[in-house]
Amino acid sequence: MPGTVLLLAASPLGRGRLVDAAGVLPVLAAVAPAVLSGTDTANVVELADPLEPQAVLTRLRAAAAAPGPLTVYVTGQLLLDRRQRLPHLALARTTPATVRYTALPWHWIREELRLRSARDTALVVDLHTDPEAWRHLTERPLDSGRTAAVYGRIAPPPGRRGPAEPSYMKAVATLLRSGHRPPLAQLHEQAWARIADASAGRDLVLAGPGGFAPGPPYRTELPAPRTPDGRGAVQPVRPPAGSDPHAAISAAVQAGRHADADALAARHEQAAARAHGPASDDALHWAEVRADLAMFAGDAVRSCRAWLSVAGVRLAAGQAPDAPAVEAAADRAHHQWGCIKDAARARELGPALAELRLRVPGRRQGALENVQRHLRQLQAQ
Repeated sequence: MPGTVLLLAASPLGRGRLVDAAGVLPVLAAVAPAVLSGTDTANVVELADPLEPQAVLTRLRAAAAAPGPLTVYVTGQLLLDRRQRLPHLALARTTPATVRYTALPWHWIREELRLRSARDTALVVDLHTDPEAWRHLTERPLDSGRTAAVYGRIAPPPGRRGPAEPSYMKAVATLLRSGHRPPLAQLHEQAWARIADASAGRDLVLAGPGGFAPGPPYRTELPAPRTPDGRGAVQPVRPPAGSDPHAAISAAVQAGRHADADALAARHEQAAARAHGPASDDALHWAEVRADLAMFAGDAVRSCRAWLSVAGVRLAAGQAPDAPAVEAAADRAHHQWGCIKDAARARELGPALAELRLRVPGRRQGALENVQRHLRQLQAQ
């Protein structure tokens, strides 16, 4: 099965640029697609200094929905938005004052990858920070979700000599140009060995599932197995066989067995609700998985209704209207509502979506007005 590769390099234009992110793309683009992916064949999507976060989200969403292994290479800089203090990947038009509206929220990446299996999803990152984001990330590890392996580094603010070099990603690209992609854990160790002296132990290193790790500076490597002679033998990080329900669900979707995929997710949702309550993180995770499964099955009505329910449960549990998970649920409900072809069903769900948009306007200006205008058109039919 062919793989998918997304090459994303982004940093602001002008004085706010901390890293020459796009400079690594020619080196990565020179690598054969199959080597970038680690599969026999692969489709590669390249985004160089994109302007709009929604455009990046569209490409990311398409890549995440593609069957087969997915590897996302991200080079750029992280900034915090002033309102929620959440990490964002700065894009070409981003300034410190406009992060919330012109940068890509990192949690969008986490959300788009959450349905995928950890066995075939990986992020390779070379991320740079300003002083504010650096302080934040040394205390709160970057959350990339629990269904992707993350390899790379987060670098502290550069000195006064201009933008930093994405040396980690360039080392990765140089190694891959040999025509062979070793297991990502091994590729990471080889790339890190090339830049370790220059980093002087300052970088935050990511090398394992999810990107979580306690304490600064953090590393997420699992201890490397040892050969009989005591030398380290790095192996790829994989879940135990058969233990990842996301892998079974993904396989069912790819085989067109949408009802089986939903039934499996429903069992996990019910078990989580019984064990921890319907508003628990685990139960809501599986409710969101089922909403996405309805979308993959082409059932926009069921998907919209599920996202409306998720948003309602989160709000009722006391989550803020501008919390990332609440905004994501509202945005997805809105998107799926727009995909409903049956006017009567769209009219049925429209008032609930309008009510939700009153409470959760989201980041896109005019979202409520869009719902109201479309609902008037439906009612006039």
